[in-house]
Amino acid sequence: MELDRDTREVMAWLDRALADSGLTQAEFAAALATSASRFSTYRSGRTRPTAAFCFRARRIAEGLAAARRTRVMSAPVTAKIIRDAEDEDWAWRMLLQGRDHLRMLLEDGDAAVSSWEAVPPSTGSAAFDTLLAVLTRREFDAAGIEAPVWCRPKRLPEAWIPRHPFLTHVEVIAKTPEFLKELNVFVPARDLVTA
Repeated sequence: MELDRDTREVMAWLDRALADSGLTQAEFAAALATSASRFSTYRSGRTRPTAAFCFRARRIAEGLAAARRTRVMSAPVTAKIIRDAEDEDWAWRMLLQGRDHLRMLLEDGDAAVSSWEAVPPSTGSAAFDTLLAVLTRREFDAAGIEAPVWCRPKRLPEAWIPRHPFLTHVEVIAKTPEFLKELNVFVPARDLVTA
């Protein structure tokens, strides 16, 4: 099949975006909220993506590359580190570190902020997935920037009250901010604060 010039340019653009992202084709497709097979049809020219998809792919790829260069955490990296954490305390620290990196990027207007538009893989825990999404959404909201679509978590079916070193469950629930209670996540507000 003979491909026209515009299709060939889109294919090359998507190939560059994939290379710049530093992800596998399947990972990059997931980060763009599409399937690996659909992304493959875009790269081969069998299907034409929308202009919006192409621009989003380029922006996210550039953000992921900038995050790697500057060694800041992206949404996908944060989720992977949480998933690979040996214990919940380390997962919690990495979640807050990722959130703090996002806050810094938003404050600085850094190009790497687009790396947080990438849909992250699951952390392996619905609770941590929900917490990552809601904290990310709050950072974008605070900066006055539209939050990525993946930052619309659903309420957990059962309450998640992580083990706390010195507060009882009742105290944890009482000290949890409303935006978390609405999602059935119970974490004291002070545990969300970092130095």
